[in-house]
Amino acid sequence: MKKSVVQVVVANDEIELVVLPGTGARLHSLRFRGNDLLRTPGDPAQHEGEPFFWGGYVMAPWCNRITPGPVGVGSRSVDLAPNFPDGTAIHGQVYSAPWQQVGAAAFAIERDGEGWPWPYRAEVDYALDGRQVAITLRLHNLSDEAMPGGIGLHPWFPTPVETRINSAVTYGPNNDTYVAPRPVSGDLDLRVRQAMPVGVDSTWAMPDDPPVELWWRAHGLHAVMRAPHPTLHITAAYAPERRAIAVEPQNHAPQGLRRFVDGQPGALTPIAPGAALTLPITLDFDTAA
Repeated sequence: MKKSVVQVVVANDEIELVVLPGTGARLHSLRFRGNDLLRTPGDPAQHEGEPFFWGGYVMAPWCNRITPGPVGVGSRSVDLAPNFPDGTAIHGQVYSAPWQQVGAAAFAIERDGEGWPWPYRAEVDYALDGRQVAITLRLHNLSDEAMPGGIGLHPWFPTPVETRINSAVTYGPNNDTYVAPRPVSGDLDLRVRQAMPVGVDSTWAMPDDPPVELWWRAHGLHAVMRAPHPTLHITAAYAPERRAIAVEPQNHAPQGLRRFVDGQPGALTPIAPGAALTLPITLDFDTAA
């Protein structure tokens, strides 16, 4: 018997989103004019068994990879357990946890512990306006000291899809990033529309507008992704074995905690007690492919 999974549908005449509150408040599916544009499993319960490789999920209180601790940050110690085959702590703590529905299309979760020594609250709001999907992410510091924080979205888009990442600098491979971003070259120069090369798994900084564009030739569709934030980074990866690419807007580079401690570029953002880090993300669709 299949496990029953609560699904929240957000829809208008053009777009339908299906959100799973019990599994990270993640996007199970995204359809534009009936076309499936996310890597969606046949059974929503599959998200729990493979939480990193389906749909689109929130990353918080950090994104991408962190080397497991302990790491001292001020008076506190971060001591994260690995959760990925490469031995890193990846994509935060809320990607498959149960969230609470706090509005028609708004969801939240509060966490305290599990190696992250600051209590926090993560929120995601979904909204539709004509051909636009708007996703607003927030990370609240609930502690009495400043907290380094990261937040982002990790959507998987099934191939074939073409991409443009409008950035001239990259941190290189995500499993061994550069200290500071370097000029793009070779397979990491994605400033011209193309199929993402096999083997790409990298992060780009300081993108121009628009940061990301996507094209689906088979559907005659085009989308522009924006995420206005002063430290916007774009992580992208091609997983040919899954027939999908990930294109992830986030506020910092991989190893954001080490970067924060060492004063390096691409670090987690300091969040004052009681304050919040906000990342608004939009996807605007059109048919001028």
